[in-house]
Amino acid sequence: QVQLVESGGGLVQAGGSLRLSCAASGIIFSGNTMGWYRQAPGKQREWVATITSGGRTNYADSVKGRFTISRDNAKSTVYLQMNSLKPEDTAVYYCWISQYGIDYWGKGTLVTVSS
Repeated sequence: QVQLVESGGGLVQAGGSLRLSCAASGIIFSGNTMGWYRQAPGKQREWVATITSGGRTNYADSVKGRFTISRDNAKSTVYLQMNSLKPEDTAVYYCWISQYGIDYWGKGTLVTVSS
């Protein structure tokens, strides 16, 4: 069974940093695209960043230049380094992975940015 477990969320002041981690199991990690999505209260879930098996990254305009997605295939883990955090970054952040055309999601980790 595929399982994605996020960690690293918490409360941080505006301008601060957090690093989210997502540990995957039950999947051939190295061959998959992975990413992060987020959902703020009352809003739709939105895409944040993705990284392919080859290391190609893409970012939403709202986080470009502030967030960095990376992966460690040996640890089956994907990371999201978040710098210069803004109150509008407050959301539940979800880890995502695609394998054989099927999407899998973690349960989310809450990031709260105070002003």
